Amino acid sequence: MNILFIGDVMGRAGRGLLKGYLKDLKQEYQSDFTIVNGENASGYTGLSRSSYDELISAGADMITMGNHVWAKKEIFTYIEQVDNLLRPANYFAPCPGRGWQVVRVNKTVRIGVVNLSGTVGMDNLENPFLTFDKIYENLENACDIIIVDFHAEATSEKIAFSYYASGRASAVLGTHTHVQTADERILAGGTAAITDVGMTGPYEGVIGIDKDIIIKSFKTKRPVKFELAGGRRQINGVSMTFDNNFKPSKIERIYRLYD
Repeated sequence: MNILFIGDVMGRAGRGLLKGYLKDLKQEYQSDFTIVNGENASGYTGLSRSSYDELISAGADMITMGNHVWAKKEIFTYIEQVDNLLRPANYFAPCPGRGWQVVRVNKTVRIGVVNLSGTVGMDNLENPFLTFDKIYENLENACDIIIVDFHAEATSEKIAFSYYASGRASAVLGTHTHVQTADERILAGGTAAITDVGMTGPYEGVIGIDKDIIIKSFKTKRPVKFELAGGRRQINGVSMTFDNNFKPSKIERIYRLYD
């Protein structure tokens, strides 16, 4: 069983890359199931319905989100109409949408996908560690593989959560910082992990935004209007292989640069 995860899709540039190359990547890595983080796919924050449709058409089987989930207000009109879009599970109830989902792949393999948000330097949501405990009670006997998108700012929180979930989650994949980390590994408990999968979108900028705009912001400490960077583009992701016992045997970083 091979699972492909694509890091934070940033705006039109990111969507264009997936439309052009995701199906080839799925074939190259023989992906049975593909997850895409789409929280920045519209402009640079949020996910409009049209952008959601583009990601699904490009080949995403499941879309996860993060702290910008509510940035495009139209998401309130469709998030409960679709069954392959997740928002962080640790938003306070009641909350539209769902934070985890179980899907059956190849008719036999049950994959649980969980979306969580960190709380260090992020919104003050419910504790993600304790939220995972509650979700795991539902998934432990209902899934063969459990994939967690842990959307968080602090590397320490992401690494700590990986160890906390090790042996229960099949993979813990960090998102949000848009910078791919070189620490992919399989923990002793049998969990594939990476601190941050990275970003899919502009390469010639500061985490996707035009570098001159960000430099101006740092120099003046005044508000600026963000614009996506131009130039070269990148796809960041990971491919994971699971053995016949549904244990991770391999996690491989994906980094591709395009003109």
